[in-house]
Amino acid sequence: MGSGPSAIEVEFALEAKCYKPGSSVGVKELSRLLSRLRHRQFGVLVTTSYLGSQAYSELKEDGHPVVIISAEDITSLLKERIGSTSSIAHWLENI
Repeated sequence: MGSGPSAIEVEFALEAKCYKPGSSVGVKELSRLLSRLRHRQFGVLVTTSYLGSQAYSELKEDGHPVVIISAEDITSLLKERIGSTSSIAHWLENI
């Protein structure tokens, strides 16, 4: 992370789930990511939906070093960086 002499190397495991709206990522999918984490690694879970309440509770209670990027996070970033829904659709068509 970072650049130049102050950059540091960071290891992480990534799990990505493309689910339809209304379908949550559950304990099973989160467990898959957690089982791959090694000492001093952190996890990133990216999903087009959200993390289910039971999975979220277990993640928080156990203090696992996992970052969740949900559909809401993705849409907020797109709106912030690109603009309106039509601008986002135009951008997606051109990539």
